Amino acid sequence: MQADTLSPSLTRQPGRFRDYLAIARFDHSTKHIFILPGVMLAYLLRGVHTIQLGLDLFLGLTTAIAIASANYCINEWLDSAFDRHHPTKSRRPSVQRELKGKWVFLEWLVFLGAGLLCAARSSATLTLVAALFALQGLVYNVQPLRTKDKAYLDVLSESVNNPLRLLIGWIVIDPTSLPPSSVILAYWFGGAFLMAAKRYSEYREITATHGRALLVRYRASFAGYSETSLNVSCFTYGLLSNFFLAVFLIKYRIEYLLLMPFITALFAQYLALAMQAGSSAQAPEKLFRERGLILIVAAVAISFGVATFIDIPAFEWLAGQRFIGLP
Repeated sequence: MQADTLSPSLTRQPGRFRDYLAIARFDHSTKHIFILPGVMLAYLLRGVHTIQLGLDLFLGLTTAIAIASANYCINEWLDSAFDRHHPTKSRRPSVQRELKGKWVFLEWLVFLGAGLLCAARSSATLTLVAALFALQGLVYNVQPLRTKDKAYLDVLSESVNNPLRLLIGWIVIDPTSLPPSSVILAYWFGGAFLMAAKRYSEYREITATHGRALLVRYRASFAGYSETSLNVSCFTYGLLSNFFLAVFLIKYRIEYLLLMPFITALFAQYLALAMQAGSSAQAPEKLFRERGLILIVAAVAISFGVATFIDIPAFEWLAGQRFIGLP
């Protein structure tokens, strides 16, 4: 059955407890892997500045999961009328079942409260970041702002989650400082690349199989996009992310430039993946199944380890001014 011919809401069965639990999307917790680089960078650049490292790591991860689940609850509830037009999202519990707004609101409050309490138990800095994480969910999903309906702003506002996860990882190691702005911007535009690639994949596939009109009914922001503009935006976000990442690497440990060829390959592989039918780019939580992508991630991790513990004097010449003399 196509997404635009689903049965009307009056025929839906009442929501069950497991349906309310499903909209919290615990299966999307794999996205919190983006916390790990923040942990590693803070440890390498700042050292441990907490007396309860194990507890803070647990509280940071729990905060991220709880706040993300709170955001997913309002996302699914407010998107249910639009998701019915999507070929696969029309199977979500919020579309298939009759969920009660009061219970969804209570679920949001519980997850939000749990996340903020865990953050407060760790540090004031983590509490501030957790509050910003929750605020992003409101700005992205709730009228009158609802940035997800506005082309380009949808990608830039959703990808704010990426640097927020970086900050969580950094803060559980050192709550007395924040990461350099260059790496924050690299993370932000890297997230924008991922989100733009997801939309690019959706645009290509849904337009080809169901038509552009259905695509726009699913997500209003697609009215402001074309296949070309989405492709160009992926390219732009990728370039900006690599630019700010290179600035960070050169300033803080030039040996980390060893990572750049592998990171560039990672961006290229992901964009190629987005061009495939039924791409995992439309469901980033399932990317761990993509063998080629995982192999490149492993190469990035190995090169990071090498560059961390081995000085490479040959890279020093890149930091100075040099000119090629002519005879």
